[in-house]
Amino acid sequence: MQVDTRTDTMSNIASYYLVNSQTLQRHYKHKVSGFKQWNQLAHSENYLIYPENITDKLSIDEVSLSNGELYTFVTNKNSKAKNKKSLVAVINGTEAKIIQEVLEKIPLEKRNEVKEISMDMARNMHLAASNSFPKSTSVVDRFHVVKLIMDALQHIRVKYRWKAIEDENTAIKEAKQKGIKYSPKILANGDTLKELLVRSKYLLYKFDDQWTLNQSKRAKLLFQMYPDLEAIYELTLEFRCIYQNKSKEKAAAQFTEWKHKVSALKLDEFNTVVNSLEYHFDNILNFFTNRSTNANAESFNSKIKAFRANLRGVTDVSFFLFRLQNLFA
Repeated sequence: MQVDTRTDTMSNIASYYLVNSQTLQRHYKHKVSGFKQWNQLAHSENYLIYPENITDKLSIDEVSLSNGELYTFVTNKNSKAKNKKSLVAVINGTEAKIIQEVLEKIPLEKRNEVKEISMDMARNMHLAASNSFPKSTSVVDRFHVVKLIMDALQHIRVKYRWKAIEDENTAIKEAKQKGIKYSPKILANGDTLKELLVRSKYLLYKFDDQWTLNQSKRAKLLFQMYPDLEAIYELTLEFRCIYQNKSKEKAAAQFTEWKHKVSALKLDEFNTVVNSLEYHFDNILNFFTNRSTNANAESFNSKIKAFRANLRGVTDVSFFLFRLQNLFA
């Protein structure tokens, strides 16, 4: 007999033993798993806390569990997400006040052990973290800072794309009125202008020495037609290189110089970026103390999403969190 090597989901196990899968699932949940005896069951839909898993470095991030509902997850950095003892708290919602109220259920003595917390640029997370862990330093994850810069660059590319679409629609309309067939201009690499702007998306994320031959040709055309995009692209590369610094003071000086260069371009998208950087400036610079990132939280979140997908969604949040804490708490 050939053995089924697929993942042993409840459906597979039920099929193998010729029993009803829903009956087996109910039996596991209510009789075998220990869910009904779980000491955090009463408040599990609102929060879970594991003070014993607190370490000196934490991460805080948000995850959607079911129907777009966001939960705040606090994890430590001393355990990889695939191992137990990495989960510190799970909180229903992202409001700073709610997060703080839950975290303050952990004794202050334990919370004072935390020296550093990594997170994205969400103001509510910084407020909750600073109030709940008074001895800690907040660190803005560099990935989210760089993403903000790259999003602004892409926003300008998309703005030009919509302008190209609008111009093409106008040209098509005029051609129809004249009773002639419209033919778009073909560029040297075979793209139309609209196609050039669409197909340039991914090359703008790369350093120029990582471009393929076709991407190099496309970039040359793009920058010839939109010189300001080239200037902005060069500034995004310059910004990313700042993170190679090991000196906090040198990085601060380079950030300040970069902001002056960007401000000179007088672009609304990048003025917004500069304002965000200035608001979070101290916490962005804190990265250079220990070079801490939120990578462990992002990895943890990916595992939650994979676990959720394997279960084909979350129908019972409490039971899902119970099974999650068995893996990670």
